[in-house]
Amino acid sequence: METGRVILVPTPIGNLADITLRALEVLKAADRIACEDTRHSAPLLAHHGISGKPLVALHEHNEARRAPELVAAAKAGETIAVISDAGMPGISDPGYRLVQACLENEVPLEVLPGPSAVITALIGSGFPCHAFRFGGFLSV
Repeated sequence: METGRVILVPTPIGNLADITLRALEVLKAADRIACEDTRHSAPLLAHHGISGKPLVALHEHNEARRAPELVAAAKAGETIAVISDAGMPGISDPGYRLVQACLENEVPLEVLPGPSAVITALIGSGFPCHAFRFGGFLSV
């Protein structure tokens, strides 16, 4: 069977309109969508007219267990879109273990460009942006 792929899709940070056309195309075409929190993702998808897709929870408490399942689905030909509650999956959000599993199992992996709280904050800070370090988000 043809190998599918895993696509990391950034989501808006606050404003639902801040999503790219390409992200919407991927979400509409995906066979299933892995979400950090399906209750949080469902309104975003509904807002953009995306329905009827299986939503699978992928969060810090189940990612180690869920990653092999998603890799197997991609190897069976499915296209899996991965979204976090806001921003880029894998940056202080689930996705890291799944990316590792894809690379280890030679599953095609694509990362779409898009919103990042880190870059948005850096640009808005007025600090020089030619070099910076990100050590994680502050605890609230």
